[in-house]
Amino acid sequence: MYDVVILGGGPAGLTAALYTARAGMKTLVLEKTMPGGQAALTEWIENYPGFPQGISGPELMQKFMEQATKVGAEFKTEEVTSVDFSGTVKKLTTNNGEIEASTVIVATGAQARKLAVLGEEKFTGRGVSYCATCDGAFFKDKKVAVVGGGDSAVEEAIFLTKFASEVLLIHRRDELRATKILQERAFKNPKIKLIFDTVVEEIKGESAVTHAILHNKKTEEKREEKLDGVFVFVGTVPNTEFLEGAIELTSLGYITTHSYLKTSVPGVFAAGDVRETYLRQVSTAVGDGATAAMAAEHYLAELNG
Repeated sequence: MYDVVILGGGPAGLTAALYTARAGMKTLVLEKTMPGGQAALTEWIENYPGFPQGISGPELMQKFMEQATKVGAEFKTEEVTSVDFSGTVKKLTTNNGEIEASTVIVATGAQARKLAVLGEEKFTGRGVSYCATCDGAFFKDKKVAVVGGGDSAVEEAIFLTKFASEVLLIHRRDELRATKILQERAFKNPKIKLIFDTVVEEIKGESAVTHAILHNKKTEEKREEKLDGVFVFVGTVPNTEFLEGAIELTSLGYITTHSYLKTSVPGVFAAGDVRETYLRQVSTAVGDGATAAMAAEHYLAELNG
């Protein structure tokens, strides 16, 4: 029986663990893979306060985890498959059994959205990737495409120029959505070629990716482009499948939160990319984690009278 169980070990979850453990709450963090979430897959983070020279995502997340562990937070590598939030005691079923808690903070984050085109699933891991930091080195002196137009897409396109001979940045609109400083870097990089008003319609190959069918939505022209890899950065999907029916979710599957990051269930809070929020950054996740932790502490104090 824990005072608080935190689902997810990304920036929001690790910050929440730091705050709850420091407040004397018996704290457990459940993370199904490696701690750090999407931040741990980011090669370089330049906009997190306190690191004027920037810091690698894995290193920053390692520091988060060390700090939470130091104050007594417990960690387990387990995946929550279902929940029962109907009673005062919250019950969590994992792949290893059942865990009970007085409060729960959901910080399960989000995962990469798929293009949902022919060949994408077939070639995932064989030329199709959702993580440039993980797979970029496999494409040394190769030609790759990055699909997307936001910060992540542009950041990863720039990163891939360290390895690839050419990077096509393909965006379905006529201008990028990324911040101006990132756009300027992309425009100045001789290895990046921007392709606007275009979508990837199909990914082709034999044992690995060799081509993609590109469709210009303005001219309706379709053409086959020789490629060795396709990196997809077109947004995220929240990791909330296990919560359906147990908590209020938006039409897109994000958790609806109210003041102090309360959810529709008393004693259950949400933090970070998993909730409906305007901005999804390490800094906003950290703020969420701290707020949810203090809200959980306040709830527990009221519960215990």
